[in-house]
Amino acid sequence: MESKTKHTSAPQKDLTRKLGLWAAVAISMGTTIGSGIFSSIGEVAGAAGSASLTILAFLIGGMLNIPANLVYAEMATAYPENGGQYVYFREAGLRPVAFWCGWISFWATDPPSISIMALAIVNYLNYFIPMGMWALKSLAVVLVLFFMFIHLRSVEGGGKFQTFITFFKILPFFLLIAFGLFSIKGSNLSAAPLSTASTGLVALFAGVSATTWSFDGMGAVCYMTGEIKNPKRTMPRALIITAIGVTFLYVLLSTVSAGVLPFEKLANSSAPIAETAENFPLIGGQVAGSLVAIMAIIVIIGSLSSCIMFQPRIEYAMAKDGLWFPAFARVHDKWETPAFSIVVQCAYAIALIFASNLTDLLGYFTLVALIKNFMTFAMIFRLRRKKDYKPLWKMPAGYFMASIAMLVTGILIWSTFVWAPLQGIIAALISVATGIPAYLYFEHKYGLKAKAKELK
Repeated sequence: MESKTKHTSAPQKDLTRKLGLWAAVAISMGTTIGSGIFSSIGEVAGAAGSASLTILAFLIGGMLNIPANLVYAEMATAYPENGGQYVYFREAGLRPVAFWCGWISFWATDPPSISIMALAIVNYLNYFIPMGMWALKSLAVVLVLFFMFIHLRSVEGGGKFQTFITFFKILPFFLLIAFGLFSIKGSNLSAAPLSTASTGLVALFAGVSATTWSFDGMGAVCYMTGEIKNPKRTMPRALIITAIGVTFLYVLLSTVSAGVLPFEKLANSSAPIAETAENFPLIGGQVAGSLVAIMAIIVIIGSLSSCIMFQPRIEYAMAKDGLWFPAFARVHDKWETPAFSIVVQCAYAIALIFASNLTDLLGYFTLVALIKNFMTFAMIFRLRRKKDYKPLWKMPAGYFMASIAMLVTGILIWSTFVWAPLQGIIAALISVATGIPAYLYFEHKYGLKAKAKELK
């Protein structure tokens, strides 16, 4: 009887702090720099209308994302635990909203993004080794399993791998920039604006708006704050380094592309990085295509690894609070990782690899995900009024910074809604209609028990 009592009252093992500054930077930067940059420079150029405004748009776009990172940094030091946005909603007293955040993350955004990235990698591999559909999907499964085992076995090992792959994914971009700087033509940078484009501040605003997707994902490391060493120093530094580093890279890339390609060609290009490489001396179309395909594989591998590493932490946090299945809160005795949460999320992602129209599914929930981000930044106004809100690091001009972060996200929400209003509304209704009964179920089934345990 005594041994049984000891077993049932034993404290739940928690994740420990094993990740340093550069692992934290690698998670955020590795998530942010994805396949989108291979096409976004052309989209920004088309919106901005001139080479100078294209470059300036990336610079301003990056600067406007710094406030969002400062907001994340403050909240992460106030609540230095795993779960990211879920934790901030919960601590703001919005437990149902916190559950909704995790609910849509698990079913609609996180595992689908893993599936899409795995499929994107094998599609680029198909450029070198043509394969059939089932071979491609099977290889995508192997990739998910490979990175799953890396992050299952050790958070330290996973952090080291993420640091390495993030450095390795950035290196080709800097090599491209180094070659490109010698191929820039001043006439391209000073070319007249497109006759069909807006001018002045209107064009600049359009260009900045078009960059916002390129900077999405910087707050990824907040999901793992509970495993970051010395979060008071590490989190603000990691998030600021990420914002500055990504902005610097994008400004250089846009400068090279705008300087190498005639601007009209850049503005109409769906593959500006590839077309830029094609215009380097001694590099033909085939070589340039191979170079960009290799770069894309490395870049997306970094993002895939990062997502498999940090995304399962939100379900881990929810399960600890009694708002998800208890098994997700288990920490492996030997590996000290949320092994069950990682395995289930990857298993779901593997199942989705064999689904159709997966990109359309993710597109439906883009608006919902953006609204979730907007609400997260708004939480600073609520949290700062709480007496027990004591962040280890407080950002300067906090309310102003949060307002800027909300403004940038609001621009994305508006542009996404205009692009696909019906899909966004349908996704919002589905997330709420399924989330309410699910919340009531988990709160009644596990939540009350968790609260009772805390009171004891």
